[in-house]
Amino acid sequence: MIATRHALPSTRQSITHKFSIASFEGYLTIGLYEDGSPGEIFIKISKEGSAISGFCQAFCRAFSLALQHGLSVKDAVVRFKGMRFEPNGATSNPEIPEASSIIDYVARYLELHYSEPPANRMR
Repeated sequence: MIATRHALPSTRQSITHKFSIASFEGYLTIGLYEDGSPGEIFIKISKEGSAISGFCQAFCRAFSLALQHGLSVKDAVVRFKGMRFEPNGATSNPEIPEASSIIDYVARYLELHYSEPPANRMR
């Protein structure tokens, strides 16, 4: 079976969420399909040009393509939640007081806000 990519429309809604983990500040932007479900993510962190910034960009591209090829947010959360590497520690988000990595933070944020199908999600 060949997976089919469901690209987002050229003009789309998105949300941007500011976060910090330890001494790293960043912005998580989530591009949304017309039904309100995530179809892409971008992470911009304060350490521009650093290795962690490059890894974040690579992760976002792969994660976005996975979503567009049918990976559910629920399945993504299972795979990425709990990954442990620096930066880690206290966050600026009272809903997620500690994160074991930026990837863990993103997975937990998506779990809180997008793990339910759009029709079941309360905003």
